[in-house]
Amino acid sequence: MQRTYKRLIGVMGSSQCTETQYKMARRVGQLIAERGAVLLCGGMTGVMTAAAQGAKEAGGLTIGVLPGANAQESPPNPYIDIALFTGLREGRNYVNACACDGLIAIGGGYGTLSEIALALRLGKPVVL
Repeated sequence: MQRTYKRLIGVMGSSQCTETQYKMARRVGQLIAERGAVLLCGGMTGVMTAAAQGAKEAGGLTIGVLPGANAQESPPNPYIDIALFTGLREGRNYVNACACDGLIAIGGGYGTLSEIALALRLGKPVVL
């Protein structure tokens, strides 16, 4: 069966990142968009903002899977095109892992680690 939708590439990482991680995530976002894929991220700050910014700069589409039930609980960063308010808190990590076709992790902590583990368990390619 022929694929009729664009690939979703997840970029996961910390909401607080170093300048180097920010630059790396921004470039990764650009590369994802340049290759015609859609960027999926947590939709908030840090690595998530950088990746979404890079994707938008390259003309891409961005999806943010947010932990809160609405924009007041989880304001999306300004580079998110489609904000999915889950109300799931950390449970959104499973949504991220399921929805993406592959996951790229840049920095991060326990939340990113859980997304990596879930993606691996689901048989998704992971880049660290």
